Amino acid sequence: MKIQIVQYHQAIRIGQERSRKSQMTLFSHAGFAMLTLTVKKSQGVFVPVGEKEFVAVVEKPGEGWLVVIVDEEGYAKSQSKVLVENDAREILNKAMTAGIVEYTGQVRLV
Repeated sequence: MKIQIVQYHQAIRIGQERSRKSQMTLFSHAGFAMLTLTVKKSQGVFVPVGEKEFVAVVEKPGEGWLVVIVDEEGYAKSQSKVLVENDAREILNKAMTAGIVEYTGQVRLV
């Protein structure tokens, strides 16, 4: 049990570092970004979100659109504030022009 707790806290620390980096990446394109996820569950164990960064636009039904930075499995590490679709697509294009690859799979916000 103690080993799992230590590993969980280590996963959180590593995941926070990765998510903060993604938050700064998104901030540079959107002017606002907040942390989303720092850990994910893989084979029943909590692990840090992935290191790679991809960008995507997702619709939050009834609210608007978000620009997110996700890892290679689609776990959102940072997100913009809710936007109108055109603004979200503009930020997506800026990020892609800067070299961030668009993620086209399923985005996981929680």
